[in-house]
Order: sequence, then C-alpha cells, then structure tokens
Amino acid sequence: MTTATLPPLRDRLGLPETAGRHRLIGAHLVDSLGTGLILAFTLVYFARTTSLTLAAIGAAVTTARLVALPTAIAVGPLIDRYGARPVAACGNALSALAYGGFLLAGQVWQIVLVCLLAQIGHVSYWTSSTGLVVLASAEGERTRWFALVQTLRNTGMGLGGALGAVLVAGDGTGGLRALVVLNAASYAVAAGLLASWRPAAAEPTASAASAASAGRTAPGAEGQRDGGYRAVLRDRRYLLLVVVHLAFVFGSMIISMLLAVYLTEGLHREAWLAGSLLVLNGVQVVLTQNAVARRLERFRPTRVVAAGALLNALSFGLFALMAAAPGWIVTAGLFTAMAVFNLAETVATPYAEELSVSLADPARRGRYLAVYQLSWNTGQAVAPALLTLLLSHGAAWPWLFLLVLSLAAVPGLLRLERLG
Repeated sequence: MTTATLPPLRDRLGLPETAGRHRLIGAHLVDSLGTGLILAFTLVYFARTTSLTLAAIGAAVTTARLVALPTAIAVGPLIDRYGARPVAACGNALSALAYGGFLLAGQVWQIVLVCLLAQIGHVSYWTSSTGLVVLASAEGERTRWFALVQTLRNTGMGLGGALGAVLVAGDGTGGLRALVVLNAASYAVAAGLLASWRPAAAEPTASAASAASAGRTAPGAEGQRDGGYRAVLRDRRYLLLVVVHLAFVFGSMIISMLLAVYLTEGLHREAWLAGSLLVLNGVQVVLTQNAVARRLERFRPTRVVAAGALLNALSFGLFALMAAAPGWIVTAGLFTAMAVFNLAETVATPYAEELSVSLADPARRGRYLAVYQLSWNTGQAVAPALLTLLLSHGAAWPWLFLLVLSLAAVPGLLRLERLG
C-alpha cells in the first residue's frame, strides 16, 4: 500500500500501515519501557545494594561501556548473514540475562561484567533496529515508520522513567530490586515478540542482496568478496553522514547528561524544573512526531535534517543565554528553548534514520548500520566527560559548543547532495 492510498485518518495522523506488525510495535515499546526503567537508576541501584563507593561504581560502569564500543562492528556482519530480526531478538535476550545478573553483582568485576553484557545487548538491538524498520515498512512509508519508532521510544522511556521513580522512592532496596526484575522481564518479553514476529517479506541477507543488485544468483555475499568493512570505509558519502550525525548525538545527550546538572549547578535552580522540561520533551515528541514527519515528506531528507540542525542551534543558543538572563525570564526561556529542541528532534530524527538506510548498500546494510551506530556509541562515551568539563568552565560553554557543532553539520548535510 502506498501513501497515496492510505485511509484519510491514518494519513492525517502520519501513521504507517501497521497490520501484521503489532509484535514489532510491542517489542519496540517494551524495549523502551525497560530502558526507561533503569536509565537513570543504574548508579543508584549499585550504590544502595553494594558497599562500594560511588566512584568505584562509576568507574566500573564506564569501563563496561568503553569495552563494549566495538560491539556494533561485530554485530554488522551478523546482521548481513542472519538478518536484523534474530540479531535484535538475541540482543534483547542478552539484556534480560544481564539485568537479571544485577541481582547477584556485588563486586567491581561483577558490575563490569553485567553492565558490559547489558551494553552489548543494547547496541546489538539498536544496530539492528533500523533493519527492522526496513522489514516492516511498505513502499514509501519508511520515514513514517522511523517516526513511529521514535514515538514508541519516547512513550516507553517516559512510562518506564515514571515507574522507576516510584519504585526507587524511599531508602530501602526492595523497590530497586523490583525495578531490576521488571527490567529483565521487559527485555525477555521484547525478545519473545521479535522472535515470534514473521515479516510479510523475506528478510534480505548479504548474499541475496548482492545477487539482486547484480541481477543474478550469487553463490556468496558481495560484502564477503570485497573485504566487508573496506567497502564501507571507501564510501565517502556515508562516512560524511556518520561524522555529521555526531552533532545530533552530542545534542541528544543534553537529556541524560547535561540538562539537570546545568539547571541545578549552573543556574542554581530547583531539580523539579529539570523534571518538568523532560516531561515536556516526552509529551511533545509523542504528540507531534508522526504529524511533523508527514508534513515534511515532500522535502529532501538532507534539507530536513539540516533544518533540524539549525533548530538545534537555536535551542542551544537560548539555553546559553539563560546563564546571563535576568531571573524573571529564565523559566520561560528554558521552556521555550526546550520546545525548540523538541521540534528539532521531531524534524530531524526520522529523516536522519532514513538517510542511514537509503545511502547504505543493501548487500552490506548490516555493516553500514554498524558504522552509523558508532556515531552513537562514540558520542555516548565522550559526551559525559566533555560536556561536564565545559560546564566546569562556565554555564554557557557546553551550549555554545553544541551550537557551533550543530551549525557545522549544515554544510556537511548539503554536501551530501553534491556527492550524490
């Protein structure tokens, strides 16, 4: 079914065809629910359930994430060989096992191990998730699917974060342990939903895609014949996309890494204000993502993503100005900056994901998406230290850095068109 024949109501809402794909939708929602449950409480959990210092726990978690950095590169060939669906299901199953292991972790090496397994599971799932959209989307609906996935992610993480906050209230450990059990169960359910989902179209593998692109039946994968990742690294256009995408990765880190500490330490505001801004982010994205994506379908993806970068730059500029603004305008300014940031997210995210697929060679899609995922992994590893370092030199500095980075992404995105 094409977008031209979509029923009027679904078309108005910007929703894709979902018949026969409810298990995939459930898997995305449940996975995000689990992520929201534990995202903000990992350090709190180990601090309350072990005798280790917070510094030791933080070092263990950081070590696990650094060791897990090559995961995407290892997962790419698996996606090319076995397909995105089984790899994503295995990633969720590994996350379930890892969070179950949280209940037994009491020493530094054990925390490193369970956090490493959890991170490998997360990266495996998210590297595969774009391929799941390719499997699910009908002709012309891929961007709408990316928008729907973004909506599901924000919904699940918001609900999970709210439930997690309720469970960790108080000084005991019972709620925290219940949180971990629920989290492990959510990933097990998500793995089961993906394992039992049967896409209408057969999942492409590297050999099949190579044969199709060559117009013949190939005995082996093209990606295997030419050295796999070497072909991706020779693709200057795709590497440019990965580098440009780093600006959006760093920008997205304000939610989990920068916003709360900026408000409490930089502006000396109450913590509830940060919570209110995060609620605004979740609600605005959930309510507007699909409608915004639908209205932008007639434009080139590169132009849409560039517009998102400019909106990000505007929001970061507003956040920076609040460091020197008079007190009476700060709250209104913060909510305005957050609304612009949320708009940038709804504008850019589905189309950036669309570019990551459309610019990839189908015969090596797993490897391409693995390299694209590296922008996320690298940004998530570097952003905490860099943004907090900048914040220590002045409240406005991290925002000015993000502003410049967002502006620098615009000419890179426009160059993608010329390279095409």
